[in-house]
Amino acid sequence: TGYFRCTKRTENKGCPGCGKIRKEEFEQFIFSAMQEKFKDFQILHGREEKVNPKLTAYQVELAQVEAEIEKLLDMLTGANATLLAYANKKIEELDTRRQTISKAIAELSVETISPQQIKKLSYYLDNWDSIDFDDKRKAADGLISTIKATSDRIQIEWKI
Repeated sequence: TGYFRCTKRTENKGCPGCGKIRKEEFEQFIFSAMQEKFKDFQILHGREEKVNPKLTAYQVELAQVEAEIEKLLDMLTGANATLLAYANKKIEELDTRRQTISKAIAELSVETISPQQIKKLSYYLDNWDSIDFDDKRKAADGLISTIKATSDRIQIEWKI
């Protein structure tokens, strides 16, 4: 017999319950949903050149911000106090923006699935019946952020 952990019960010390969920049926539903989502991902991933458009946009914006900072720094040679104050303020604003963009790029880079991860997930899903529980968990962790389930509804939040 296997059990699922209710985060609402764990965090809030109380839960009205979600009704009856049969473990085997639930796991089979999740596995089928994972296969379907991964297949769709592979189709989309195959068409694209493995480039995340948001990531590319951030990289372009970062280059523009850095160029603007460089331009302001070049103008500072021989500048008067007023121009220096303006340039310092503008550079601080641009640097804050640069840091925000760099953080977004780092987060998106983590979200992007590498070819090795795709290969591993594909192996796990193709050999689902013969892999151990730990590998099944790794596959689910690679594809799913959260699952919210009641006896009449299942909501999956995907990582891909």
